[in-house]
Amino acid sequence: MESKVSESGLNVTLTIRLLMHGKEVGSIIGKKGETVKKMREESGARINISEGNCPERIVTITGPTDAIFKAFAMIAYKFEEDIINSMSNSPATSKPPVTLRLVVPASQCGSLIGKGGSKIKEIRESTGAQVQVAGDMLPNSTERAVTISGTPDAIIQCVKQICVVMLESPPKGATIPYRPKPASTPVIFSGGQVRADPLAASAANLSLLLQHQPLPAYTIQGQYAIPHPDQLTKLHQLAMQQTPFTPLGQTTPAFPGMDANPQASTHELTIPNDLIGCIIGRQGTKINEIRQMSGAQIKIANAMEGSAERQISITGSPASISLAQYLINARLTSEVTGMGTL
Repeated sequence: MESKVSESGLNVTLTIRLLMHGKEVGSIIGKKGETVKKMREESGARINISEGNCPERIVTITGPTDAIFKAFAMIAYKFEEDIINSMSNSPATSKPPVTLRLVVPASQCGSLIGKGGSKIKEIRESTGAQVQVAGDMLPNSTERAVTISGTPDAIIQCVKQICVVMLESPPKGATIPYRPKPASTPVIFSGGQVRADPLAASAANLSLLLQHQPLPAYTIQGQYAIPHPDQLTKLHQLAMQQTPFTPLGQTTPAFPGMDANPQASTHELTIPNDLIGCIIGRQGTKINEIRQMSGAQIKIANAMEGSAERQISITGSPASISLAQYLINARLTSEVTGMGTL
């Protein structure tokens, strides 16, 4: 398998995306960008780092497979060096493993896991690295995080095998890439819960309230959680009650019905043109269902000439926006993974 990659390495160009925290990115960039410059020159790979002011950043590595493997080796050894340096000031005796997080289209994760987990088990056993595929997609995307940890050599061998799988099983349909959100002001709501993102906060409250319902909130289909039919009305009721969180400066507890008119806000999503049809549905049936279920106003911008994406504006209470986003993502998941209609 590996020989196949190295033999065809010069002919195959791949793009691998990594998810990193600010501190990890700082280590890769180095003083005045010297480290990343050296990595680019010595590996021959293109290494791009997404814009700052986000707690997480995307590092994109593009090039022939052999250049990608060199870049990964340099990153893995740099992280190991950071671990050794941090241990010199620490009483810890056992060295923690190097950990990298890959961002992989969800449609390729099935091939990476294999039937009954056979492929991922084979990769773990043959490389000695630990590999974990996240069960949930990253927010507002159709991608999942794949966490690899181990020695730098184990990680390099593991990445080689993952590249083979990705070359053999290309993504199905359009992929909505994960874009990390800028850090926002924390929202503090009753019970002392703190969330950085008000939409995430309202989604958390929806799920907390659903835990107390007598019926199951979700039906598991394959790797995905789909709203249980009996629960859709309950989700709708929660959104109509408009109680996502207590705004800062208010002392009223966030219980259903306590705050009847939370301030409406607008959230925007970007959807590829070739997936917009599954959101709208035949003669607008699907988008109207999402509007009625969530209570949010949803507007889809006209297609712009030369653009491959459409803008969707969702306006309403944070609970309504959160539910509308969930329902839109469920439609996208259904379309991209071919699970049939929802």
